Amino acid sequence: MNQPSARTLTPSEHDWLTVRSYLTEHRYDLAVDAAEDYPPDRRVAGTPLLAAPGWQPPVPVRLEDISLELSDADPKSPAAPAGVFGPEITAPLLPWRADGTRYLRYSEAMGELAAPLVFENRATYRLTEADLGGKAPRLVFAGGRYFDGIDVGEAAAHEYAAARLSQLKPGPHPAGLRGCFTDPCDLRRRPANLAISTLTLRLDRRAGRASFLLHWRDPAKVGHAGGLYQVIPVGVFQPSGEAPWNRQHDFSLWRCMIREFAEELGGLPEDYDSDREPVDYDSWPFARQLTGARDGGQVRVWCLGLGTDPLTYATDLLTVAVIDSDVFDALFAQNPRRNAEGTILAAREFAADVIDRSVTGEPVQAAGAALLRLAWRHRGTLGG
Repeated sequence: MNQPSARTLTPSEHDWLTVRSYLTEHRYDLAVDAAEDYPPDRRVAGTPLLAAPGWQPPVPVRLEDISLELSDADPKSPAAPAGVFGPEITAPLLPWRADGTRYLRYSEAMGELAAPLVFENRATYRLTEADLGGKAPRLVFAGGRYFDGIDVGEAAAHEYAAARLSQLKPGPHPAGLRGCFTDPCDLRRRPANLAISTLTLRLDRRAGRASFLLHWRDPAKVGHAGGLYQVIPVGVFQPSGEAPWNRQHDFSLWRCMIREFAEELGGLPEDYDSDREPVDYDSWPFARQLTGARDGGQVRVWCLGLGTDPLTYATDLLTVAVIDSDVFDALFAQNPRRNAEGTILAAREFAADVIDRSVTGEPVQAAGAALLRLAWRHRGTLGG
């Protein structure tokens, strides 16, 4: 994390940074403990990830079979319905400046005191409804902003960490922020930015083996889940830029995934110059090659469900991309390397014992752990 400028911190700011550092260092253990506040039947595949009824399809769903709806709400509209969430709820968690004013939002405190390398309040597609368990899977969205999720989710995690540091039981106390969201999966009660988390499987058909990658998320570079392992690629579902034409043009799960593959595994820059004109996915060589492989059956993309992190309330669409080895090798280098958000670890065999060691022995983010478990459960479908 970037350190605040050389000035004297107030005692309040110092205390806030102490809790923030503790949260960053112990994020995995805190998430595991936070899951204990919810019934076991709400957890996905025995992991800390939480799900609501209708969020888990009985069998994998093809990505193209999920219908998307986008409301006409202004992307700059309030993050949640009036009376459900407001700055006053998080005020007790925010520090005071030397001039006697309090930080207004958690994102403001992060931006001034503990900002990661990239920390921008970009437009997002905010998830408002989800049904993946029926015959017609659908996701409904409105306009949102990246800081909407920070102001609720990271603040809720901060509250949990502060209670732990104070040696209190850090459950969802009615008077606190977490008490306002007793069901983190209730999309009516809070703003929910959706991340598309993709487990990438490199399938070697001749050898009959598959492998997967994990990503260590550098806390100095990312605003969420720093210090944890996660599948790759992962990205917030959002337009490629702020220009108004991007809102409809980029409203596609696949197009968002293309950009994340390009950035996190392909090493391509994130600037698409879409403030001048929309991204031309048909003429972009990387997008054309990846989409062509998907259309030709060499890349198969599935959705395994939806889940919410019990600590931060981050909400992830759980997807798997099975890529034939020749296509994978043509698009991505296999050697471990760094990227803009952390370090890509060496490929691991997609096997039950390897998955078990990864999920139980390493600090894997809840969504990633659930994805690995579910992918192994549905391996017969995914390999086809």
